Amino acid sequence: MILACKEIQKTFGVNTVLDKITFHLEQKEKAAIVGVNGAGKTTLFKILTGEINADKGEIYLKKETSMGYLAQNQQINTETTILEEMMTVFEKIRCEEQNLREMENKMSSLKGKELSDYMEKYAQAQQKFEHSDNYGYESRIKGVLKGLGFLEEDYNTPICQLSGGQKTRVYLSKLLLSKPDILLLDEPTNHLDIASIQWLEDFLKGYSGTVLLISHDRYFLDKIVTKIIEVENKKSYVYEGNYTFYSKQKNINREIQQKAYDVQQKEIKRQQDVIKTLRAFNREKSIKRAESREKALQRMEKLEKPENLPAKMRLHLTPKVIGGNDVIKVENLKKAFDNDSPLFQNVSFEVKRGEKVAIIGANGVGKSTLFKILLGKVNQSEGEISIGTNVHIGYYDQEQQQLDETKTIFQEIADTYPTMDNGKIRNVLAAFVFTGDDIYKNISSLSGGEKGRVSLAKIMLSNANLIMLDEPTNHLDMYSKEILEDALNSYEGTVVYISHDRYFINRTAQRILELTPTGVNQYLGDYQYYLEKKEEMQQYEKQTETNQINITVTSEGKVDWIKQKQIQSEQRKTVAKINRVEQEIEQTEQKIKQLNVMLEEASSDFNKAQELFEQKIILEQSLEELYKKWEEMQ
Repeated sequence: MILACKEIQKTFGVNTVLDKITFHLEQKEKAAIVGVNGAGKTTLFKILTGEINADKGEIYLKKETSMGYLAQNQQINTETTILEEMMTVFEKIRCEEQNLREMENKMSSLKGKELSDYMEKYAQAQQKFEHSDNYGYESRIKGVLKGLGFLEEDYNTPICQLSGGQKTRVYLSKLLLSKPDILLLDEPTNHLDIASIQWLEDFLKGYSGTVLLISHDRYFLDKIVTKIIEVENKKSYVYEGNYTFYSKQKNINREIQQKAYDVQQKEIKRQQDVIKTLRAFNREKSIKRAESREKALQRMEKLEKPENLPAKMRLHLTPKVIGGNDVIKVENLKKAFDNDSPLFQNVSFEVKRGEKVAIIGANGVGKSTLFKILLGKVNQSEGEISIGTNVHIGYYDQEQQQLDETKTIFQEIADTYPTMDNGKIRNVLAAFVFTGDDIYKNISSLSGGEKGRVSLAKIMLSNANLIMLDEPTNHLDMYSKEILEDALNSYEGTVVYISHDRYFINRTAQRILELTPTGVNQYLGDYQYYLEKKEEMQQYEKQTETNQINITVTSEGKVDWIKQKQIQSEQRKTVAKINRVEQEIEQTEQKIKQLNVMLEEASSDFNKAQELFEQKIILEQSLEELYKKWEEMQ
């Protein structure tokens, strides 16, 4: 066991946020804390890190255990570049590396026994350095930065010039490189595209330490965690399994608890009625029997009534008008800003009535810009767009710019739908978990999740037959996501949405459009189907490379064998060169290892040791050049 919490309690004023929170984590275990927005998940993280103190309870942390914490929107504000900031993680290693270089320089001026003794010291220091795999830290830096979406040309960018999301990714990169014993990650996927999320999944699955996550990304949790810690109604409940297991088991457990409680309450009521009847007889024997039953009832272990689940929004989407079969048609769309290279081009696709279409793609490829073009908010550079007849659009903006920050929630709905009476407005807002004085909160004071619910309420009231959603699940809790999924699946209109939420895409999409700088790739199916097809394509490409298969078909349908053979010949030459370099690397590394052994044995022979040392220096320089050559050939 590396971490344990026992009956943690936290109160702010008169409001108890956490009560008797109890769980433990084993070494290398991957777990997640889940619960509705406001359940106290982030507060629990802050207690674990010592940022705030618990009012009651105990926290056990194994001795000499390091902990790394990524908060939501964690940022680094510094004048250093991205690469310089990553290098700070390896400051100790770089000092050790510099120390080795200084030792090498010093040895050149020593002689006799002094040199022999010093070389022995150097050999020990180098062996320790190599054993710790310290030579590969630069590669690790590049691997993490690339995995989290940074390009090599970004490495020298000052961090102070980055966006908030990019700064969070820099902090996450630095945290992963530092490799603490326990990783606490609060919504780590918030600023990542799908490719980066997939990379992070693989990284965390192979992580040697313990990982504790807060995340609304259900697909992400399914891939990584083996334990779910739910915080609900201030208490904790532990489930051994991934998110899907937890979701199913939670419903089963609640049904069992409710049924057991109802059965017991029915039995208590029956016994009370019998006791009442026996006493009504007013005879000695009947009174004794009544008293006996009362004592038995008192001894009965009463089951607690299952606590009510947190309030959930109610969403029903109904199109007012059924439009034509053709909803959206896009032909050869291109968007470029000023003299910059195109954001995207050659984009063509159609959307038919009743379809549920997901648009995916890397960050910055122009998905939101495409939406704004379709909505007429931004002009395209080239191409044609046609929206079908009788198409009424409801739009969900991930930035919530459709909401007026100066208004209250009530005013926002009332001004958008002026014919709606106050009672109906209150009922609608109650369906979206805004009750009492909550409806008079200013839009500007709302959380991202609350703003999301207001936007969804407006869409529901619009009775649109085409709903366009830009990252609708970003700020919603898991329960709200499930409600939105169910509403979209039962909706008879057309849905086009942008999302990186793979679980959401799996549950709602009938077709996927993958936006790229050069066009659109279409996949007829959900996210799992998309993954399978991508995997098939990758396997095919690998097979093609392995077999040197590259057949060019001429306009007449004949095979251009000459060109094929030329390409195959070049491929074979490249593969042969790479193999030769890899063999040279392996042989050089083996020679260096042999020299290290020989240096230890020759520590008393100055001339021999000096000769071996010089050979080793030459081999290490050669190895460095070979690695550079190998990287260039990839």
